[in-house]
Amino acid sequence: MAESDDRNSGPISQGGVARYPLFAVVAVLLGAFLANFDSRLTTVGLPDLRGAFGLGFDEGAWLSTAAIGSQIFIAPAVAWLATVFGLRRVLGIPSLVYAVVSLTIPFVRDYTTLIALSIAHGMLLGTFVPATLMIILRNLPIRWWLPAISIYSIRVGFALDSSSSLVGFYVEHLGWHWLYWQGAVIAPLMGLMVYLGTPNEPVNRDLLRHADWGGMLLLGAGVSMIYAGLDQGNRLDWLESGTVMALLIGGGVLFAGFMINETLVRRPWAHFNVLFSRNIGLALVVILLYTLTSLSNSSLVPNFLGTVAALRPEQSGVLLFTYGAMPMLVLVPLSIFLLRHLDPRIVVVLGFSAFAAANLWGTQLTQVWVREDFIGMVLLMSVGQALTLLPIIIMALSNSDPSRSTAFAAYIQIMRLGGAEIGVALMGTWLRVREQIHSNYLGQHVQSGDVDVVRLLKQMAEGFSGHGMGAAMGRAVGMLAARVQREANTLAYIDGFWLCFWIAVLALFLVALIKRAPQGPLSPVPFGFAKTLLRKRDAAAT
Repeated sequence: MAESDDRNSGPISQGGVARYPLFAVVAVLLGAFLANFDSRLTTVGLPDLRGAFGLGFDEGAWLSTAAIGSQIFIAPAVAWLATVFGLRRVLGIPSLVYAVVSLTIPFVRDYTTLIALSIAHGMLLGTFVPATLMIILRNLPIRWWLPAISIYSIRVGFALDSSSSLVGFYVEHLGWHWLYWQGAVIAPLMGLMVYLGTPNEPVNRDLLRHADWGGMLLLGAGVSMIYAGLDQGNRLDWLESGTVMALLIGGGVLFAGFMINETLVRRPWAHFNVLFSRNIGLALVVILLYTLTSLSNSSLVPNFLGTVAALRPEQSGVLLFTYGAMPMLVLVPLSIFLLRHLDPRIVVVLGFSAFAAANLWGTQLTQVWVREDFIGMVLLMSVGQALTLLPIIIMALSNSDPSRSTAFAAYIQIMRLGGAEIGVALMGTWLRVREQIHSNYLGQHVQSGDVDVVRLLKQMAEGFSGHGMGAAMGRAVGMLAARVQREANTLAYIDGFWLCFWIAVLALFLVALIKRAPQGPLSPVPFGFAKTLLRKRDAAAT
């Protein structure tokens, strides 16, 4: 390969074909699910972790930021590390270290040590998903790509819909320690599957000698600092916080430095020329929009049930597991079948349409909705999860050079992990600001001394008359304030569903701009009536 090609596209990342592909697929399954489950478990289970470690609210917030920010720091570079050192080295030893760290964390009580171990835990966890993607692209025959990528893609929705139930099961029956200890069981098994399912590749010493360490550090540090600033911005009031501004500005400067570095360095690690294809650029943007519109599933529904309906994670998790996760066991094979015979753009349109319909349904939300009222919406979101991310990745791969997957995988990880976590942070801010606005508007109609307000307070106070008139009126005022806050929260969640709906519509528009991919091994094979038409067209042409 000419040097100019390396400079413009990044290193060649062609690996040997796995001798036992089934073990490699199991490694993909375990690594992908472990990463998403652990990320969600420490997020959903954060209140229980704060209580177990004796942390305040601010300390707990930084614990979550450190764990996820460290994943974002390492994830983009994992594809390059796998290309240079081989997947056995990148996943084998880290899986064992990860198991040890997972076993140790529940016994720690010093906050500084806890943060340090959480950062190490997150960095090790951040290697699993990108490395399992590289197993698919480097070591599996192309005929295995579609089912393996389906496992990689569906892990997101499955983990989102089952993590709440799993958190409740661990905390209620096994103990909060298993939020970490499950990784100590699964990670070594994943490492064994990697060892059995991937070839023993020598270290690529040429790439190692020309390593673009500066570019990797600049991108990882920049994106993780931006995430930390956005994650803490909601708590520290954004522009009013010097910490938040320093993180956002510093991260932006580092990211700009990465782009300059990739232009000037002799052997760039992940040159952004790989994004200049119209189809690839649009596909990556659509991946970002997918992570944002799927927030209705990962954030809005469970948070509404927790905030307004006052359900614990295990209570709302029954809904998400039964009607969100379990249908995917049927929908994923259907998605694979459709992709084998239909243009991926058609499948993506079906997926985003399901998301749009579910979010539009969510705009009819009221404060009286209970868990069962979300069943139809969660089913539609399950369809969206199964029919969206997989065909988007197939579209991107169909338009890219698989041998240049190192650079391409770096940007997929930014969109996948960084986009999702940043989206969660921004959605939290959106809900908080909209709740404040609606609370202010509602409060303007609940004025002290207003005839209707006085009458309502008297009616409420009668229910507390046994506590004395003074205490009864105080309780009545508190109940009225709680009702106003409940209505404001409900209106904020309706605005959240509207936001996700319009993001899905924007994604549908961008999908319409993507052109048909060139013919290749991932191209669909028409069936039935369409196949007959193609045969007639070919016969007429000859």
